Amino acid sequence: MKESKQIGIYKKYLREHLSKKRYTHSLNVAAAAVELARKYDGDTDKAYTAGLLHDIAKELPAEEQLELVMQSQLDVCEIETESVPLYHAIAGAELVQSLFGIHDPEIITAIRRHTVAAGGMSKLDVIIYMADLISADRDYKDVGRMRKLAEKNLERAMCEALRFSISDSVSKGNSIPAATLEAYNEYIRFKK
Repeated sequence: MKESKQIGIYKKYLREHLSKKRYTHSLNVAAAAVELARKYDGDTDKAYTAGLLHDIAKELPAEEQLELVMQSQLDVCEIETESVPLYHAIAGAELVQSLFGIHDPEIITAIRRHTVAAGGMSKLDVIIYMADLISADRDYKDVGRMRKLAEKNLERAMCEALRFSISDSVSKGNSIPAATLEAYNEYIRFKK
């Protein structure tokens, strides 16, 4: 994949505004997204862009993230406005529009949904959600298993990813956004 001038601009911004660890993660998610897009006949350019920019707002102060969340025209539920770890996806979707003039609804939605998922996810949404979970820098206990699932069947991998995410949130005593439950209820049919 040839790097465009615009991708260079995105990378420069990320290098200047993210920690080295978060910048590396962004590169890894972009690479994983391209691999998944190739495997599952997705748009590799959109996958790379959304993967690269998915955490653009992650290291902004929480107050700035919340400000972006509150001004968003995207569908935002109350649980998301009360949970700091969820701000960055919505804030990032807003930021890429204002900073870079990205208005492609697929890219915006994929960035927005990469933390909570949703019912009716597009292929790009699923690719970015999974790429974030299986990127090369991830080292949680079941990451190898999750990578193998993503290699075999994207829908089954998404089902397992949502089960993992919901289980993790419940174990921490966190609320679950309705969008996450809607996604889980859609993908549970792929479990078998």
